[in-house]
Amino acid sequence: MNAIRVLSPGFQTTVQDLGRFGYAHFGVSASGAADALALRAGNLLVGNAENATGIEMTLVGGAFEFEADTVAALTGSDLGAGLPLWTPLEIRAGQTVRCAATRSGARGYLCVRGGIGVPKIMGSASAHLLTGVGGRALRAGDVLPIGEAAIRRPRRPGPGALARAPQSTRQTVVRVTAGPQEEWFAGEIYAAAYAMSEESDRMGLRLRGPAIPSPAGRMITEGVPLGAIQVPPDGQPIILFVEHQTTGGYPKPANAIAADFWRLGQLRPRDEVRFERVEIEQALELLREQERWLYDLV
Repeated sequence: MNAIRVLSPGFQTTVQDLGRFGYAHFGVSASGAADALALRAGNLLVGNAENATGIEMTLVGGAFEFEADTVAALTGSDLGAGLPLWTPLEIRAGQTVRCAATRSGARGYLCVRGGIGVPKIMGSASAHLLTGVGGRALRAGDVLPIGEAAIRRPRRPGPGALARAPQSTRQTVVRVTAGPQEEWFAGEIYAAAYAMSEESDRMGLRLRGPAIPSPAGRMITEGVPLGAIQVPPDGQPIILFVEHQTTGGYPKPANAIAADFWRLGQLRPRDEVRFERVEIEQALELLREQERWLYDLV
């Protein structure tokens, strides 16, 4: 069997695709890769459909032994594997890819030609850690079969595309559009920097900084999307992340734009976050620019 053996799982290493959609009314959020841009890029580089399942490593990498020749790609944060990022790699049978702690952002991705061939639940192979839907974090000794998601030959990116690859920093600006309760606030969220808390997880990114006055008792629970910024009574913002609850009753002054979702996935504890407001037209242009880069890569 063409498979990958997990020798060392690292911390919160999971299999992820782009998530499961259409189940929010059952209380199940999409989940999926925390940095979907990196996963999509890795899959395109090795010749997969961009929704193929890959391996997501968080803060600490892992060691993976390949049982057959294949093509793989490392994307996202630099995990100190001694292998280039954002390019297809020839992997030989018996070779072990060892990834260390992240050097820039929070998450790195290992994509293999054919994808990870694990079963899909509700249309997705993503591990939703808070509910257990789709699996759990990987453990030493797990064997991951390689699937059949390859749809074309691997491609090497040109130097121009590589030069424009996303780069994470410890100081991040997240662009946002107006939230549904923007008028309840006086723009305080844009006036200060916030630090990512160690209490953050795949459900929500908790920030620490100057408290924002949050009106209480003025709204009922409503649906909430990925990237919504909630302000609870303590005034400390929470960015709803990939395993977010599907409804919420805290006011939302802003929502991260889709082109910056990858930045959320690369935030590490104690990283500095600032918010910059943009209009929807600019948000759409930034997303188009990102999509052009993604396909220039291959």
